[in-house]
Formats: sequence, C-alpha cells, structure tokens
Amino acid sequence: MACSKVFSGKLPEITDDIVQYFRNDYKTLHSCVLVNRAWCRITIPLLWKEPFSIPVKNYHFIEIYLHNLNDYDKTKLNVCGINNKIFPSKTLFNYPSFIQRINTFKIEQSIEKWITSIGVLKDMTTIVKTLIYKLLFKIFINNEVNLRTFEILITTDQDHRNFNEIFELILQKPNFICNIRNFKLQRIANVRKILQFLEFISLKCNSISSINFQFQKFNDENNLLVKKFLSSIINSQQNLKKISFEYDDLPLLNDLLILNNSLSLVLDNSLLLLNNNINCSNTLKTIIFHKINFKNLNNLKQVFEQLNNLESVHIIYCRLLNYELIQQIINITKPFKLKSLFMDEILQIDSLELLLQKSGDYLENFGFGSFSNDSYIRNELINELKQQLIDLIIKYCTKIELFDLFECNINIIYPKIFNLIQNIDQNLYYLSIDFDDDELLSTNLLLNLGQILPLKLEYLNLSFIIQNINDFEIFLKNSHNTFIKKFLIRNKISKRKIKDILPYIKKYIMKEKRVEYLAIKDSYLEYDLREVKDFRLYNIELRNYDNLYIQAVNYVKEMY
Repeated sequence: MACSKVFSGKLPEITDDIVQYFRNDYKTLHSCVLVNRAWCRITIPLLWKEPFSIPVKNYHFIEIYLHNLNDYDKTKLNVCGINNKIFPSKTLFNYPSFIQRINTFKIEQSIEKWITSIGVLKDMTTIVKTLIYKLLFKIFINNEVNLRTFEILITTDQDHRNFNEIFELILQKPNFICNIRNFKLQRIANVRKILQFLEFISLKCNSISSINFQFQKFNDENNLLVKKFLSSIINSQQNLKKISFEYDDLPLLNDLLILNNSLSLVLDNSLLLLNNNINCSNTLKTIIFHKINFKNLNNLKQVFEQLNNLESVHIIYCRLLNYELIQQIINITKPFKLKSLFMDEILQIDSLELLLQKSGDYLENFGFGSFSNDSYIRNELINELKQQLIDLIIKYCTKIELFDLFECNINIIYPKIFNLIQNIDQNLYYLSIDFDDDELLSTNLLLNLGQILPLKLEYLNLSFIIQNINDFEIFLKNSHNTFIKKFLIRNKISKRKIKDILPYIKKYIMKEKRVEYLAIKDSYLEYDLREVKDFRLYNIELRNYDNLYIQAVNYVKEMY
C-alpha cells in the first residue's frame, strides 16, 4: 500500500527533496546524475547553477559553455589558437541556462586556469582571456538565464575595460539582471567608471534582498559619488533583508590616526539612507559590519530605532568599538540583537560589559584574534583584558554556537578558554583554535581539550604545532566520544610531519568512524590525503584544508 502511494506520483517530489538536500555536496550530486534520467534532470541544474564558484582543478566545463557559440565566434577563437575540436559536438542539456550566480573575479580566474591548461601561448593570454570573458557573458545573456546573484570585483584598468563591454551587452538585454536577489560590489578602485552601471541597477533591479558593499579607501572627491550610488540602490529596493558594510583594505591602527574620516562619513551616510527608507525600515532583518572603522559614527541609535524587523546585527573585527559607540547602542530602546562579535582589539572593558549586558542573550558567534595592532600595550595588560573579556562572555552569553580563536597567543588564558567551552557545551557546534607556535601551549591544549569537547560538533579546526606525538594521541583518546562532521588539522612549524600523525588518525578517527570530512595540512605543503584509499572504506571524505576552512565572516554571511 505504501509503495503504491509512492509510485503513484510521490516519487518525483521525494526525489527532488533528496537531491536538494545534497545541493552543496558536489561529489554526491555527481553520483546522483548516474542513477537514472529523472535524477539526472533534477541534479544537473544544481551542478551548473554556479560552476565558477565550485573549487575544482578541472575547468573543462568552460568548453561545454563555448559549444554554444556560433561559427563566427568560434572562428575568432580559432584565430587565437584555440582549436574548435576541443568543444563537444553536442550536449544533453542547455547548460548556460542553469547559471544563477556570477562572480566576475571567479570567472576571470577560471578562464585563466583553463587557457593555461589547454596551452594558449603566453603572449596571447590577455587577448584570449578578454575574448572568452566577453563570449561567456554573451552566451549567458542570450540564453535569458534567471540570474539570482551578481558579484562584481573590479580592481584594474583591464577589469574596467572588460566590464564596460559586458555592460554594453546587458544594456541590450536588461532582463539578464533585473531579477537578481543578491548584489555584491567589491574592491571598486575607480567609482566613476562604474557609476553608470550602478545607476542602471537602481533603475532596473528593485527586488534585491541582499546587498554587500565592500569599500576601498575613498578620497573626498569620491565621497559624494559613493553616497549617490548607495542612496539610489538602497532606496530603489522593495524587499531588502540584508545589508553588509565592509572595508577591504583596513590600515594598521597607527595609520588610522592620520586618515581622514571619509570612510566613517560614507558609512554614516549609508545608515542614514536606511533610516530614510520606509521599505528598509520594515523589511531589513540583518546588518553586518566587517572591518569597519566606527570613528565618528554618530547616528547609530537614530537608525536602529527605525528598523522595525531587525533580527540580527554582526560586528566582525571592526575598529574603535569604544564608549561613545556602545553608549549609542545602550540607549536604543529596542532590543539590540547582536548575534556575532569578533574582536582584535579591546578599548574599554567596562563598555564591553554594558554591551554584553544588553545583548549577551542574543550572542551566537564569538571570537578574538591576536590583538597584534595593540603592540604598544604591555603584554601583561593584553592578557588581563582577554581574561576579563572571557569572564564577561561566560557570565552573560550562554548561547554561543561558534567560538573562534584566530592566531592568538593563549598560553596565559587557556584555562579560562576551557571554562568557556565547558560553559557553552550544550550549544557549541563550531570550534576553531589557531594559536601561535608554542610547545607548552600545544601540550596544554592536547592534554585538556579532548575531555571537554561536546558530544557532537559540526566543525572543529585545530591549527597548532604537534611536537609530542603522545600528547596528540591523548587528545584523540580523550575525545573518542565526540563525533565531528568536519575535522581540520593544521600542523604548524614542527619536526612532526603528516606521516607521523597519520597512523593515530587512522586508529582513533578513521576506524571509529568519528568524522564525515577530514582535512590535514602540513606547515609547508598540503598533504594529499586522497592517496590514502583506506579512508574511503569508512565513508570519510578527504578534503583540501583551505577549501574546508570556515572564515567567521563567510559563516555569518551564509547563515544569516
């Protein structure tokens, strides 16, 4: 009876749900393609929705795209030394029609690697790269794709020239981007050259739900232009849910003292736009600040009072989170739902306590870095501030899901870190510890961490030195009850090599089936674990460390 119901019409729906579950597991998706025609039809669009973003070593998928070129364009490639015989004679699907995400930088990277792999002459590289870049966009635009994400990264004059040609194609068929939901503008070195395109975005694209502005250093002349395009784009949106303000080229603290306030003014004006935009006031749910200098940001309270549906705020390695700014936050009458706080400086511990008193119940992601920019402060004071900070997190924040220590010397404060991990045990799913090279610290960590880990972790990254192999074995023994979905080990400068610790990983990790994904990196080179076929017998996927590694800012952008 149950089987008859499934095969009477439920099967396609169930199959779609199964395949969608693996939408980010590309190896499994490739297996799904081979099941049968129905599974293939469901899976292919997922594999081809953002091929330029998938970390691969084979870029021959570009040849499948170029199969769609007309004879005239293929002849142009042939003149440049690309033999048309490398293109497939026919394809089963219209692959260009499936693309949903385009990142201009990743497309350029993929093209460059592909033309290198097929042996294009070096003196022709720039010409061929530019031509293929334009032809790929021509293919996508002519196939009337349903683009959802458009990410633009333009840093060189050549990038600008390339993009100007793409913009001309878009003007002919504006539907190509009119339905985008996610828009990212990154590292724009020359604001003036792209202003026309940004005005076009504000006129043609009013369904954007996520905007990411990544600033460079602006001079006073460009401040008004920046304010203009921010204003036009933000004000044109009907359903803006998330906005990220980022600074891509954050200078050292000493440099901040002599810079003008241009970036702060841009951010201040941008927040005012949110305040003046009725639509945003009712739709905006997430605000992310990443590497932003909060100096002279005066209208924070005014803006946040007007945001009626805000669900999360994220402060990630920002500067000058001081008394004046925190006082604005404290004075907000609405809840300030601070979900992420990552720091590499502590200015006033008393002010931070006020912030955590107000928002600690909401905090889910926390971490701090090396505080390297505060080298003028005595190490003793830095360690004291770190201990006080951890005490405050333990006192006010019980819902931490992600804890990240990045390139941090924690030799003095590691007992308190263990206390924090134990305190948030029931909620902790992501743990990353990356600390400075210290043999004593390595021993302390390995001897104590294993026995306090939660029973289940989605992600564990340990970046440290393995000096004593017995300490590493003790850690594996003590953590034998913990199942880790993604386990990353980075062995820093040490006499110990991957081959020394591999037998212990096989004994305590592989044979006990304690992980799903495993990545190990040596201090000098990436160890290719795919050579170790034994892991496949235990359903453990061996991955590249850098591809499996999760940066805090990327995690926040994906999860909120």
